This record gives sequence, C-alpha cells and structure tokens, in this order.
Amino acid sequence: MAAACQIIQVDSDTNAWDAFVKTKSSASIYHLSVWKNLIYQVFGHSSYYLQAMSDDDRVIGVLPLVRLKSMLFGDYIVSMPFFNYGGALANSPDIELALMNRAGELATDLGVQHIEFRDAVARGEQWPVREDKVVMELALPDSEDVLWSSIGTKVRAQVKRPQREGVEIRCGGLELVDGFYRVFSENMRDLGTPVYSKSLFTEILKAFPDNSYIVLVHHDGGPVAAGFLLGFNDRLEIPWASSLRKYNRIGVNMALYWNVLKLAIAREYKIFDFGRSTIGCGTYRFKKQWGAEAKQLYWHYWLKEGGEVPQLNPDNPKYKMAINAWQRLPLGVSTWLGPKIVKNLP
Repeated sequence: MAAACQIIQVDSDTNAWDAFVKTKSSASIYHLSVWKNLIYQVFGHSSYYLQAMSDDDRVIGVLPLVRLKSMLFGDYIVSMPFFNYGGALANSPDIELALMNRAGELATDLGVQHIEFRDAVARGEQWPVREDKVVMELALPDSEDVLWSSIGTKVRAQVKRPQREGVEIRCGGLELVDGFYRVFSENMRDLGTPVYSKSLFTEILKAFPDNSYIVLVHHDGGPVAAGFLLGFNDRLEIPWASSLRKYNRIGVNMALYWNVLKLAIAREYKIFDFGRSTIGCGTYRFKKQWGAEAKQLYWHYWLKEGGEVPQLNPDNPKYKMAINAWQRLPLGVSTWLGPKIVKNLP
C-alpha cells in the first residue's frame, strides 16, 4: 500500500526540494531542481516536478519529470532524459510508489504514451522494467600511486604510450568547452548519433561551476580526446567522453581516463562513475580494465493501456540504416541538424 502523503506540483521556490535532495545518499545530481529551467532553456521541454509533503509540511519525496513531444518519436515523459539517473526519491519505498502512481495519473491526464523512470533500484513486478544496462563504478583509493599500482601492467603500458607521444592534458571549465565540443561533435557523427547542442554543456558548466569539469587531451596542436565530468556528494561521473578515431592508435582515450581518475582522486571523490554500458560490449570491457564493477540499472515504465515498453535506443535494429547514413554526413551538417533531432530522444 502506498504511503499517505500529499503530493503537489512544484513550479517555483525549490529551496526545500533541493535541501531534501542533498540529505539523501541515493540522490543524483539530476534530482536537483536546476535542471527544470536548464532543460527548458536548452531543449524547450516542459517539466513536472512532483513533491511529496508530510502532515507537518516537510518535504519527504521528490520526482522530476520531463515531457518530450515530437511527430517523429512520440509523446512521453522521462525521469530524467539525457542522463543515466532519475526516478522517485523519498524517505521510504511507499512514498516513492505514491509519487510514481501520481505520475501515472498525470500521464493519463496529459495523454502521453509512457513514462520512463531511470532507477538504480528495483521497484517490483507491477512496473515493466528494462535491465539491459549497467553503470560501471570504481571505488577510488586515496592516492594516484595506489591506483597506478592497482590497474596492472597492461593498462599502465597503454597509459604510457600517449605520454611517449607527447600528449598534453588540460583541465578546466567554460574556457575549454569549444575544444570539448569539437571532439565530441565529430565523434558523435562517426558513431552515427545526433549530437547535443554546445549550449547544453555551456549551461551545465554555468549551473555547476564548482563541480563540473572538462579534461582535454591535446596532440598535433589541438584536442584529440575530451571528457565532461559532473560531481555530486562523493561521486564523480563522466556522462560524456570522446576521442578522434585517427588518434586512437596512440591510446589518447587511455590518457584521458587516467587523467580523469587523477582529477577525481585529487578532488577527494570516493566513487568514479564510468557511465552506462551493456555487459560484454566494448565499452564495458574498456571500463572493466580499470577495475570498475557493474551496478544494475532498472528502467521502469508506466504504459498507456495496451502500450509496450519503448525501444528508442541506437541498439534497435530499425535505426541501423539511419545510423549508417548519419555517419556519412559532413561534420557541419551533422552538427547543425543533430540538436534538432536529439532533443526529442531520451
């Protein structure tokens, strides 16, 4: 049975919301209220922020929801789109269930096709769920010397290769966003994936000046690998990382990740989150070699009556032809067109 609580929609005055999020060890940075305006500013999407209140007027649960609506991909809600985490966050599973049920009522009123709750915990059999993805996490030691010893001879040799080639490392924030986007946009085109607009990264850096970072690997006079990092509580996450294909032969991605891990340790984070992977795939094996362990993701669904779990992801065979075509686009075209498409993909 769901907990007895009042659930309201929050449109402004989110100080109490954020104060609650910061008390929860299971919270992610994406539960903070700043994303409501940021996502609207960058993508134009409406959000619905549901807040559970106790009898004595305390915040006891939150659920951020973002609506994506387009002719091409349909009308649906995600908590949270574009990122790995979201879902209901509350003082108890019963309150989280109450928030999810209220979200279902909202979805019915709005006439959307489904809700996707991006959870890191299992919710129960009443919720259809996808379990095909994991995140890779590494418990960080107190010093880079300990990490260097732990990664093994083979990985150390791969890190040394780009060092011998004379790569340079740059760490910073807004001043590096152009270099990051240059690498990121080309890599996304090569993968056949529409790229986000540069404004997404600029606005995140502005919103989180003290815990967002860019790390660049420079070679031959320009950036050849890039990582975008977000920290929250004791965790540092790399939601976006890219390298230019023609430089992968000298291991620039190894230089990137070694220096990202060094930064994480220097900033005293305890957990490094390598991001999402499918078990057994290439990115999974790459992250595993650093000592990362898999943590199951549970993406739960509210479905409109008669609806099926959606398959809006690049692994879906129906998108293979589109991916192949995208890879052949000139970079200027893919960078111009990509943000117009990807804003409606979760």
